[in-house]
Amino acid sequence: MSLHPRLVEVTERIQEKSRPTRDGYLGRVAAWAAREPVRKGLSCTNLAHAFAASPAGDKIMLREQRQPNIAIVSAYNDMLSAHQPLEDYPAIIKAAAREVGATAQFAGGVPAMCDGVTQGQPGMELSLFSRDVIAMSTAVALSHHMFDATLCLGVCDKIVPGLMIGALQFGHLPTIFVPAGPMTSGLENKEKARIRQLYAEGKIGRKELLEAEEKSYHGAGTCTFYGTANSNQMLMEIMGVHLPGSAFINPGTPLRAALTAEAARRAATITALGQNYTPLGHVIDEKAIVNGLVGLMATGGSTNHAIHLIAIARAAGIVIDWTDFDDISAIVPLLAKVYPNGAADVNHFHAAGGMGYLIAQLLDAGLLHDDVNTVIGKGLHRYAAEPVLEGGKLAWRDSPKESQDAKVLSPVTAPFQADGGLRLLAGNLGRSVIKVSAVKPEHRVVEAPAVVFDSQDDLIAAFKRGELERDFVAVIRFQGPRANGMPELHKLTPSLGVLQDRGFKVALVTDGRMSGASGKVPAAIHITPECLAGGPLAKVCSGDVIRLDAEAGVLEAKVDAAEWARRELATADMTGNQYGCGRELFAVFRQAATGAEQGAMSFMLPA
Repeated sequence: MSLHPRLVEVTERIQEKSRPTRDGYLGRVAAWAAREPVRKGLSCTNLAHAFAASPAGDKIMLREQRQPNIAIVSAYNDMLSAHQPLEDYPAIIKAAAREVGATAQFAGGVPAMCDGVTQGQPGMELSLFSRDVIAMSTAVALSHHMFDATLCLGVCDKIVPGLMIGALQFGHLPTIFVPAGPMTSGLENKEKARIRQLYAEGKIGRKELLEAEEKSYHGAGTCTFYGTANSNQMLMEIMGVHLPGSAFINPGTPLRAALTAEAARRAATITALGQNYTPLGHVIDEKAIVNGLVGLMATGGSTNHAIHLIAIARAAGIVIDWTDFDDISAIVPLLAKVYPNGAADVNHFHAAGGMGYLIAQLLDAGLLHDDVNTVIGKGLHRYAAEPVLEGGKLAWRDSPKESQDAKVLSPVTAPFQADGGLRLLAGNLGRSVIKVSAVKPEHRVVEAPAVVFDSQDDLIAAFKRGELERDFVAVIRFQGPRANGMPELHKLTPSLGVLQDRGFKVALVTDGRMSGASGKVPAAIHITPECLAGGPLAKVCSGDVIRLDAEAGVLEAKVDAAEWARRELATADMTGNQYGCGRELFAVFRQAATGAEQGAMSFMLPA
């Protein structure tokens, strides 16, 4: 089928506005590629340092410099369930590399913090900026110039975007992303949310709440809801840097181990030393970024990618903004119902047909670019497949032609809604995004008086005092990147959800973020410019009528224009956000951070 004309239009627009920066980026990739393998330019002292501790057999190959050497960059730690499975991956990768005459070295580790652990805590203020630390850590690992390809091991919210941003600065190296997979299904996400609301109302205690949380998060692997971590996996697959079908295979299974080994073998075959050279900088192009946007909309993916995907694109010299998101959302139907967009989890999504079925449907509808480079060859159609073990050996078969559960994964001909999961809102408060896929239609338009807070804790305290039993729009100010690192405000969800369930019209408006797990309550988030940068949200006073209209794409304060022009911007004492819990170390990030629609980046990439 021919491509949807709007898809072509948006892609061409992105290509045109990106031309100068993309040409500059590809020029740098070509310059580095011409020197491959870079380690041939290292001195004897450099080389000796680089393989001093390697096994004897690896030393021989590294000394000869004729066989590929693969960098392993990992986000392993054993506190976080999503990254604990990565502990065994380096041994699997090294063994598989040797099978094909290559070597692999653990080039470096990157930090991996969990928003689930830091949610509502001071550490959350470091979360977004940890992405940039991860990007720089990835660059440090690869800066030794000993490598012909990279395997990036990571899963969660900031980790995969950080790994990708860092790897793209070494875009001459082929790079494959290797996931850990989701934990097996536990307590249903909808039941977990119900129990959290009961706790917010004071109807149950911490003991009952902790029991429910332990049943939800019970083993190794990614959380099973469709938040940012699992949106990352969807993106890496639909952008062609995973092996097909590898996103949602559970950890600790023979198939997961086989895919990890195959990633190493494949990386060894696509280096500049062979005939199938596939540098990362040629895989992540304008069409791959558009495919990522399509996947995000078709699955109701995380709002965090309205920041991260912009930063990823910028790292490859590609310029996108929320208008591109909105235009793609208008033409892409919602095909997945995974919590918070529905009752199912990602294991159910995978069983219903998963990424292979989704990609096949979107390709057939002319909503994805097939003519892209991927780590397994030319053409995204190669990803309309699922991995299996046949006689103990890894193989791929065609994905199902029919959804195995139409309540979880629908065909393009019968979508859950006609357009995508994210929308742009604009008006006299600035520009923001909203995730509509998890919000019932009757809650998508809210017009009510504002109640202004400068922290989520203040709102929760007002809720507990019974002061919010009415229609209102919660305005949480000074939560942007420069103010306090743009923390997620997911701790608000149970309280606001209780009020919504009691029949009140409630909404959230903020220059901060919400979790990828958030939904249900309409939330205009990432407002740009942020309050601390002179954004008009800082003019809002309690009692002002705010209209949030997700159907029309409008967010505005209904205040007389002359009065609005006369108002001064509110200020906030941010000193409490500067110190303690490591926050002072991140002052340089806050001072340098761009706005949310520019990717909230704390460093400038070359033009």
